[in-house]
Amino acid sequence: MANTVPDIALNDGNTIPQLGFGVYLIPPQDTAEAVGRALEIGYRHIDTAEMYGNEAEVGQAVRDSGLDRDDVFVTSKLNNSFHRPDDARRAFDATLAALNMDHIDLFLIHWPLPTRYDGDFVSTWKVLEEFRRDGRARSIGVSNFQVPHLERLAAEADVVPAVNQIEVHPYLGNEEVRAYGHRHNILTEAWSPIAQGKVLDDPTLIDIAEQLGRTVSQVVLRWHVQRGDIVFPKSVNPERMAENFQIFDFELDDATMDRITVLDRGEAGRQGPHPDTFDYVPA
Repeated sequence: MANTVPDIALNDGNTIPQLGFGVYLIPPQDTAEAVGRALEIGYRHIDTAEMYGNEAEVGQAVRDSGLDRDDVFVTSKLNNSFHRPDDARRAFDATLAALNMDHIDLFLIHWPLPTRYDGDFVSTWKVLEEFRRDGRARSIGVSNFQVPHLERLAAEADVVPAVNQIEVHPYLGNEEVRAYGHRHNILTEAWSPIAQGKVLDDPTLIDIAEQLGRTVSQVVLRWHVQRGDIVFPKSVNPERMAENFQIFDFELDDATMDRITVLDRGEAGRQGPHPDTFDYVPA
């Protein structure tokens, strides 16, 4: 098998690299260097967000790389403070300005915030539809949306999200949300793919990794991609960044996939906040 990152089709006719590089919690002063190194390794999909505070540095790294803009897939997400339609429009303009780009490949609603803004994330979504129509966002999607949130968009909006970025790892399979996405052609992007490092000491995963001569992180990332999900691990360690990229030259058989899938702990395995109750809005 060649160690080449596949592009997978979105429901709007665009494609997305299945493996990306995430910059969550990378300080702005370290972001340009980290992203530049990721691009040198071969990553062509960078995932940032307004709330991460490092969009400008992502844009700088892409420009400094010498790569054509269209060769790098860039995702960002709407800040929780800006769900009101006019606020969302201004925030999107600010994202493009920070990135110093005339378009973004994928723009997401970061959290549904059902207990904020009178529970109205539909009007926010309709603003993202505007960005898609005018071409400044090639694709649009959501993050951390539960099935009822997706069902409401299906009933009240015109565009089906291209992706839903949700917490997924061996301890939280998030299967109900993934299954809804599969039925409605919404790709799943897995954040926290190694459960913030919690799975690295798992005996089952260690056993599998030893049998394959791989690291636990490589095994888990391979499990994600064989399930058809998009994944974007985050590391500023050059060796780890390169290691995480080396997951397309081996396969897990069905029995091994099942050994990992049954590690699911349901809600007890969740590492981040629950989307139904998370209500953080930056000051």
